Amino acid sequence: MIKIFKLTLLFYLIINFLNISSSNENFFNEGLKFYKDKKYEEARFMFERSIVFNPKDSNSYLYLAKIYNIEEDQKKEEKNLEATLLIEPDNEEAILMSMKIALEKSNYSKVKDLSKTFTKVCKELCDENKDILETLSNLEPKNNES
Repeated sequence: MIKIFKLTLLFYLIINFLNISSSNENFFNEGLKFYKDKKYEEARFMFERSIVFNPKDSNSYLYLAKIYNIEEDQKKEEKNLEATLLIEPDNEEAILMSMKIALEKSNYSKVKDLSKTFTKVCKELCDENKDILETLSNLEPKNNES
């Protein structure tokens, strides 16, 4: 009787663990579908649910930052980018988005620091860094002349 109980309990725990593991992926994938369909409210809800089940899911934080960028909520965008970079410091998309925010805020030293990091990790978006640095070089002399 005890063996049957233990086996039943073990089977129950394994099934629940598998459901929780797959549900996290499902939340992110559903959020991604909503994001691509430009249904940002639904996407945000699914990414937040994904984070509840897996707080170290850097992609969910990144997509939340993208949503807040679209909604022009810079404070929440920055918060989610910081979370992304804490979990995955070499996420080039998050670094690039952070550089753009720092550039908007005229935080040139932060842009330069992020650019150094970006140069080390970039694989796909390397040209974007050049554009930002060019914009920075155009802005800095104007800043010094004032």
